[in-house]
Amino acid sequence: MWTTTSGLTGKRLHLGITLTAVMGFSLFGYNQGMMSGLIAGDEFVDAFHALEMPDPYTDAEYRHINVLRGGVTSCYEIGCFFGALFSMFYGERLGRTRVIFAGASILILGAVISTVSFGPHWGLGQFVIGRVISGVGNGLNTATIPVWQSECSAAHNRGLLVCFEGAIIAVGTFVAYWVVFGLSYVNESVQWRFPVALQILFAIVVGIGALLLPDSPRWFVMRGHDQEALEILAKLNNAAPDSDQVLTEYNFMKADVEMTKASQASWKTIFTGGKTQEFQRMMVGCSGQFFQQFTGCNAAIYYSTLLFEQNLNLEHRLALIMGGVFSTVYALATIPSFFMIEKVGRRKLYLIGFLGQGLSFVITFACLVDPTTENSKGAIVGIFLFITFFAFTLLPLPWIYPPEINPLRTRTAGAAASTCTNWICNFAVVMFTPLFAATSGWGVYLFFAAVNLLAVPFAWFFFVETAGRELEEIDIIYAKAHVEGKWAFTVANEMPKLSLEEITQQSRELGLDTSSPSTPETNELGLSSSDNVRSIHEKQ
Repeated sequence: MWTTTSGLTGKRLHLGITLTAVMGFSLFGYNQGMMSGLIAGDEFVDAFHALEMPDPYTDAEYRHINVLRGGVTSCYEIGCFFGALFSMFYGERLGRTRVIFAGASILILGAVISTVSFGPHWGLGQFVIGRVISGVGNGLNTATIPVWQSECSAAHNRGLLVCFEGAIIAVGTFVAYWVVFGLSYVNESVQWRFPVALQILFAIVVGIGALLLPDSPRWFVMRGHDQEALEILAKLNNAAPDSDQVLTEYNFMKADVEMTKASQASWKTIFTGGKTQEFQRMMVGCSGQFFQQFTGCNAAIYYSTLLFEQNLNLEHRLALIMGGVFSTVYALATIPSFFMIEKVGRRKLYLIGFLGQGLSFVITFACLVDPTTENSKGAIVGIFLFITFFAFTLLPLPWIYPPEINPLRTRTAGAAASTCTNWICNFAVVMFTPLFAATSGWGVYLFFAAVNLLAVPFAWFFFVETAGRELEEIDIIYAKAHVEGKWAFTVANEMPKLSLEEITQQSRELGLDTSSPSTPETNELGLSSSDNVRSIHEKQ
């Protein structure tokens, strides 16, 4: 069992978990920014002649090269999809930190394969294979890290910490853009090999963190390792294993696991309706990732340099500089999310993001209908406005929301399903954006603007506020909505924050608690907290 904390307790242990988590997500952002500058770079194109645009070129050749660029870039997302899919089926069995360590190791292998690609004919194939393998590792990490982070965090700062993971995506993009720009002055293959290899450094930190830090206490409880769960809870709270705080949290987790154990083993559970609404909650979590992609974020992030160069007619190095400024604004615009994620809440930020992003792309599309020099400047303003709204809303939210909205028994599957949604939609957007933008410079922005504006009413009716609530309170919200015939978001707005005792009581009243009646201080066997811990120690 992976219970080591490397001597860390309390805030230091939380900091170690957070550092590992954010480094994992920085890899996501780094890869986005890296390919934006590399795909049309001189040395990269010289190494892989298939990506070279003929001069002059026919319309068919232009479309072919853009499809190829999309394929080389988006193959990473295919790997990420299968990595997330593996996490969905086997993540619960292996544990959070084991999956993260495996993901980091696989990513390193893929990065090495891509870095040492040689040859004008087979080299590009090797580069693509390496990117797919790296994607598998990143898919494992992005499906698992938010769950691990959420399950090791308290309700009052859970959103802030997972939000930090999302924000670090922008920092990874920022680093990649400027590394690629700096190396654009080097007329050697190191111009693209070094940025690709730099991923390995991030992945090593993630792998070491997964080795030296413990799995989540909730996972240990779910697997029946009660002693380990108590040990980790004590370390996270910097308290003794038999303290009231640790025992209360443990018994609460234990009771929640016991009352869901009967249906936990069946995959049919994720299609459950009724009071628990597992299927609806999984689909709501997946919808956040769907809208994140089809509202245009990765069209802007992966191809900002290419869009500045093709649609706005900027010289390549000037386009790289604009891409660097773009990534800087992106990183800085994540800062408000740290202050807003808990105070404003998830639901309101979703609504702000969809509306702001939609109006930003309306500006861009309107300016590109008649692409004069002055109008192109207006289009740039629209793109920068979009990334500003995206950075503090839709960037972190789809990663925070699925672990919160899904119940314990389907949390891993629900979070993995949402991550799979992210990667398959990401692939579609990244694959076809170059061709779409090359065919219709303004049409691509009109499409994304329409999706953003359509997302506003969807978010209004289906997104439930989870900020500041215990994960178990969300079960009560959906059960009350089903029993009372109301929208879940209405129940969430009306229901006050519940104590642990109130959660237990309302769970019984709604028929969610299948354990025998007992007080909050006793477990399902009628043992008091101290008796429960004593019995566990006797078993060891």
